[in-house]
Amino acid sequence: MSTFLEQRRTRRFTLQLPLYIRQGGPEYVPFVGVTKNISSSGVLFMSEKEPDLGRPIEYVVTLNADGPQPVSLRCVGKVLRSKLVAEDQTPAYQVAATLERYEFVRL
Repeated sequence: MSTFLEQRRTRRFTLQLPLYIRQGGPEYVPFVGVTKNISSSGVLFMSEKEPDLGRPIEYVVTLNADGPQPVSLRCVGKVLRSKLVAEDQTPAYQVAATLERYEFVRL
């Protein structure tokens, strides 16, 4: 029996960073979350709201909130999957989204 080893195209970094999310569509719906991991091709994050699968999403990751000059990464992608999970008896969603475009933003 062979052992299956998961191979990823890009390296993932386990980081818990604040995230501001805007779901695209007829009207923007803003909500917040926290990253679980991030790579050059996507992000896995936790949120109290579930974004629509397959829809465009814009998310802003704050990289150094405690630094003297905060820098954020504004990303555009789409929602790949979402799963309801329980965290401290509060409904939460684990969401995977692509990272198709990004730009650094100084606050």
